Amino acid sequence: MIDGIIRGMDRLLIVGSGDVALRAMPWLRQRFRVYALVRRPDAAQHWRAAGAMPVPGDLDDPASLRRLAGLADALLLCAPPADTGVDDVRLKRLLAVLQTPAGRLRRIVYVSTSGVYGDCQGERVGEARRVRPQSARAMRRVAAETRLRAFAIAQGCALRILRAPGIYAAERLALARLTRGDPVLRQDEDVFTNHVHADDLARAAGLALFRGGALRVFNVCDDSALPMGDYYDLMADLFGLPHPPRATRAECLARLSPLTMSFMSESRRLDNTRIKRELRWLPRYAQVRDGLLAARALREQQGS
Repeated sequence: MIDGIIRGMDRLLIVGSGDVALRAMPWLRQRFRVYALVRRPDAAQHWRAAGAMPVPGDLDDPASLRRLAGLADALLLCAPPADTGVDDVRLKRLLAVLQTPAGRLRRIVYVSTSGVYGDCQGERVGEARRVRPQSARAMRRVAAETRLRAFAIAQGCALRILRAPGIYAAERLALARLTRGDPVLRQDEDVFTNHVHADDLARAAGLALFRGGALRVFNVCDDSALPMGDYYDLMADLFGLPHPPRATRAECLARLSPLTMSFMSESRRLDNTRIKRELRWLPRYAQVRDGLLAARALREQQGS
């Protein structure tokens, strides 16, 4: 247990203390006493400055997680699984601590990935579509979602899963890929891709802590659905870079990493109707062009 609780204010634990969670902090700290699980001392200072109480711990070190038992009323889980296997062993360790009799969780928000749907051949995809993960990375996410559902039912707490596609912001642009001249698929072989600005995802995570059904999944994406090549062409135009060369799938296989090719092997257009209706969430950057223009303006302001 950790002392120093502010009476009358729910306690929120952030696990996966990265960019998206940090963007949500101005909103979260007005509503919660926020705790953030951190591994490094420099990260602890960063989160303390943002208004959170850092909690030393590592998801790969089970003993370090014991202090989390009974700590929080709510959990914002942004931590990805490990890079190997088809299960999320990090989440398994975390839930083993949180499900102790001292546990008091009432709500969980988990930031997952739209990759759990697999290749949908460009079809429109709602949350009721059956998951069909094709990569080990997506399989680990499905395993995490399944484990969290079982935990939420057993503990009697609410669970909202946010399935996010490509997350972007001024600091999260693939400009290096354009500079290198990495190819994209030619138009007749291209795939549809989906996006969400990091600020909009952060806002959705905050809203999901208060809104939505007890066990609910939400696609969190903007209103645009572009072929991947068109997305890179748009980014190139806005940042004054050359368009990427178009190539066949076979040519891309020979030049790009397996991870990059995995994203170029799945095509879908996410439907965000449910999150707009049930969480009353509207993206600030409704079109990816809007977000890229804002990113360009910020980079110009910062001189980068």
